[in-house]
Amino acid sequence: EYRVLTKADRGLSLNTVEKLLMDGDELFSKGNYSQARKKYDKARDMSKLLLGFYGDLSNSFKGVDALIPREMDSNSRKVLSLISKANLKLAILFRKNNQPELAVPLLVEVVRISGPAKEEGRQAYMDLIELGFVNTPFRGGRKRP
Repeated sequence: EYRVLTKADRGLSLNTVEKLLMDGDELFSKGNYSQARKKYDKARDMSKLLLGFYGDLSNSFKGVDALIPREMDSNSRKVLSLISKANLKLAILFRKNNQPELAVPLLVEVVRISGPAKEEGRQAYMDLIELGFVNTPFRGGRKRP
């Protein structure tokens, strides 16, 4: 089969990670939290593998062919967004299961990889405030009066 890894049900690809997240959402909506967690965890694990592979390919082709590092860097940004989404979903799951302490490292990772200026980072920081882990609200990087 040609381009077998581009199919959502197989192998290492962005499509597969997105499918895992959707499957996890479906399980979560049905109240099957343990199976949803497995899907979200698998999405995170696969995302981290992809991130490493894309980084390795990008570094290997730097100075040789500019198009390949650009594509790999673009893919890496997409993977980071998927990791953030998976982390936010897991954090919601942990909060739902009265395990907020397990949500904190995930939320901090979202702020770190997304940055507080992006929607995922802002949401994660707001969740950290709601949990009582941090107190100072983020005002969007505006200058203080």
